[in-house]
Amino acid sequence: MFPAFLLGALVSAAPVASPAPALTPQRILGSIRATFRSHRPPPPYVTYTLIRAQLTDQGFPDYVESYTYHIWCRTSDRAALARKVFRDTARGPLEFQRPAFNEPRDPGPPTADLFEPAPLHPHPIEFVPTPEPAETTLPTIATVTSIGEFDYRVTAMDAEGPLLHLQIEPTRDPERNRLRELWVDKRSYELRKLVATDKLFVEHDRVYGVTFTIVLGSLQGYPIVTDIHGEVGDNYSGDGENVDFHFRDVAFPPSLPAWYFDPHAYGAHENDAPL
Repeated sequence: MFPAFLLGALVSAAPVASPAPALTPQRILGSIRATFRSHRPPPPYVTYTLIRAQLTDQGFPDYVESYTYHIWCRTSDRAALARKVFRDTARGPLEFQRPAFNEPRDPGPPTADLFEPAPLHPHPIEFVPTPEPAETTLPTIATVTSIGEFDYRVTAMDAEGPLLHLQIEPTRDPERNRLRELWVDKRSYELRKLVATDKLFVEHDRVYGVTFTIVLGSLQGYPIVTDIHGEVGDNYSGDGENVDFHFRDVAFPPSLPAWYFDPHAYGAHENDAPL
């Protein structure tokens, strides 16, 4: 039988569970990004219909710059085959595209990584790119999970029904860290809507800032962009000051022909091109 003083010492030496860290707005922001990234990478292929609708500087529908495309995209590098959709069954010629945010082209694809920083230098529009390099699988050395979110700080957070609304600002490089507001499910932290900066590239190398309001849905457990509303700032007053993009008929096919992503092969496949 233990002496009383020894028994007391053993009891006092028992480990005490550490309290859970406080669920601060900054930690919630880190959990939001971790939840979004838990769905990545997306499936290897995504197909969708892109509907662009914009207004002239006088507020009328701009029929020249309002159009519809059907797009077959390889998500690893965003290489895509696109065909403009006209009335009835008419389709445009085969076009090579590479949808992207913050680039001189239409945004996308719907599976884009919305937490990805904007590119340092926008790439020129690619009509016929050089062949893609062979993909190389690198060994995984370690996996690191970050609880904090160091690219942004939360300036305000409020509950709006079933959603949390976070207002955030970049801690560095605001040109690349483009997120400004987030709306997430307050139970799952799944992203539902966000406000982000983007750019409008016009002739003579003029670039104007754009504010995108992006709405998200879900397909097969993956977050996808469904709608974008853009407003151009920096005192821009030309056509397209207000523009909307809608992503419809989104699907994840198990495979697509390799020639879809090689524009040099388009001429040989005019008769078996997808509609």
